[in-house]
Amino acid sequence: MVFEVYVHVPFCMRRCGYCDFNTYTARDLGGGATRTGYAQQAIREMELVRRWQLDHGIEEPAADTVFFGGGTPTILPAEDLAAMLNAIRNIWGVKADAEVTTEANPDTVNQQYIDTLARNGFTRISFGMQSAVPHVLKTLDRTHTPENVTSGVAAARRAGLESSVDLIYGAPGESVEDWRISVQTALELQVHHISAYALTVEPTTKMGRQIAAGILPKPDDDDEAAKYEIADQLFSAAGLEWYEVSNWARPGYESRHNLGYWRNVDWAGIGPGAHSHYGSVQPDTDEQSETTEVNHSVKNESNGSQGNDMRHGLRSWDIAHPRWWLQSLREEHVPWAGSERILEKEHLEETIMLGIRLREGLDLSVLDAVSDGRFQREQADEFVREGLATIDDNRLIPTVRGRLLNDSMIERLFAMCGL
Repeated sequence: MVFEVYVHVPFCMRRCGYCDFNTYTARDLGGGATRTGYAQQAIREMELVRRWQLDHGIEEPAADTVFFGGGTPTILPAEDLAAMLNAIRNIWGVKADAEVTTEANPDTVNQQYIDTLARNGFTRISFGMQSAVPHVLKTLDRTHTPENVTSGVAAARRAGLESSVDLIYGAPGESVEDWRISVQTALELQVHHISAYALTVEPTTKMGRQIAAGILPKPDDDDEAAKYEIADQLFSAAGLEWYEVSNWARPGYESRHNLGYWRNVDWAGIGPGAHSHYGSVQPDTDEQSETTEVNHSVKNESNGSQGNDMRHGLRSWDIAHPRWWLQSLREEHVPWAGSERILEKEHLEETIMLGIRLREGLDLSVLDAVSDGRFQREQADEFVREGLATIDDNRLIPTVRGRLLNDSMIERLFAMCGL
């Protein structure tokens, strides 16, 4: 069994124009929801979640990975991140070889900050680089400079920490040459892990409104596809192998935490808007997906049939706004906004969506087992003939073209399985 812990820190110095994550820029959101009190509030949720797990017969092993995301976790003092990690050690345990990562805005860390993280058990920093071209960073509303990223990675290396950098391609006004410069600059950092994501524009964001008003051009699918191919070629030539559609790493340096998500392990999500996942679905029920009404009070819940049902697959999500999330904690409730059981149909859909994104591929024998004979092995050969995938050891593995057309492959696999 693998167990992971994710801690969401919902604060940023400013909101980037493209961002639609659950983040807030105010220091004080009212009702005691503040940056200064956040670490202890998150620790309180950990305690309540652990009691909820025990009440429902869920005994997790020590955490294999811990990930602090956001928002900007490093907007908090390093000592606050260390305190939350220490609480995870005390509540669940953390394996001796655990991967412990925090995301970081390059503007918010220095050598002293990173040294504190290293002394307290962090092993990895994921820097939000996004681009190495100043005018692209400006379009993305990023405040850091390329030099900040270089100094941050160097500081992490001196402290003995691994670094990853995140890139975004397809920003309005970004040329192919701009993107090539960003990729080459990231490689010059000599990090062992790089993520590259296509810009997704949500209509409710600042950038979404600018595009709707014609102030900025809409991202172009062909442009993004060309940039993806450039990234894949340059990363591969430098010894970084793709292991997930948007992630490349030197062998042995893949993000274990993110792989856990894609493999549907158990994880506890802590913090406003964080999601959690428990258990695996048994493919022996014809029930449809349902949203469960769960009493989240730790004081009042008892172990019973409901808890056993949950072990067959449960997804939950925390209250999004920090103020109301905190109010739930004060009432001694696990601060869920809702939850749902993951039943057979949803399990199969997730198996397809997650598996076809990975270099290890989608296990076709799983589709045979859970699609009631609707999926035929010969159907997978269509993807091979079209150059979208290869099949190795009965696993369907997307090619570069298949990665670019991943959504289309998923839709076709759904149809093949009668979903």
